[in-house]
Amino acid sequence: MLDILKTRLQQGYRTMRYPAGPAPELPARFAGRPTVDGDGCAHDCRACAEACPTGAIVVGGDATRVRLDTGRCLFCRDCHAACPRQAIRFGQDHRLAGAKREDLVVGDGPARAPAAFHAKARELFGRSLKLREVSAGGCNACEADTNVLNTVAWDLGRFGIQFVASPRHADGLLITGPVTVNMRLALQKTYEAVPAPKIVIAVGACAVSGGPYIGHPEILDGAAAVVPVDLFVPGCPPHPLTILDGLLRLLGKIQE
Repeated sequence: MLDILKTRLQQGYRTMRYPAGPAPELPARFAGRPTVDGDGCAHDCRACAEACPTGAIVVGGDATRVRLDTGRCLFCRDCHAACPRQAIRFGQDHRLAGAKREDLVVGDGPARAPAAFHAKARELFGRSLKLREVSAGGCNACEADTNVLNTVAWDLGRFGIQFVASPRHADGLLITGPVTVNMRLALQKTYEAVPAPKIVIAVGACAVSGGPYIGHPEILDGAAAVVPVDLFVPGCPPHPLTILDGLLRLLGKIQE
């Protein structure tokens, strides 16, 4: 026991200081918020749209623009590889979460982080937010990155945010997975068991839009098909920093 205490003291302070300090360094291979160079795009080759496995890219339309829906995007970067002019690039910006589904669409010009702040959520849950996690058919990648936030290095509890076992003890739901047909009733009942007022957070491409399974008859293409969603967190899976950033901006704990 003494050896354990001695080792712990030698380790020192392990929890990151973010958001009071700098965000943790992301690996070079991290694919963050994309940018679309409208001037560099030929607009008539459509190579990026054809390469996208989830139909996240639309080329053309009334404004002859390129639009990339990060809610559908798997961040596989096949579009970047397919584009002869590399008009689509993925940067290091981890701020992907947004309160409105339409705000997740990136168009021509500089990319801006979508708004995530929810005034009512801050008023009600700014000091304490209890979430029940529901895996609605997920592969466990988003679930794993969400669980990382409970570790010593991230320490989600220091913000007053905790996961609970029962929806009756929760202020809202954090949903992962594309919501399979078999999970529809379970998700509905879990949502109904959460006392009002409540919030819902969809984490990962599957929960936002269906992810790689979009359009399959056995899934419902995301949580919004069953329950109202207050925060969308894109990614496949989203980095723990992206999830944390979305939660903190939702509650107004960090500025937009």
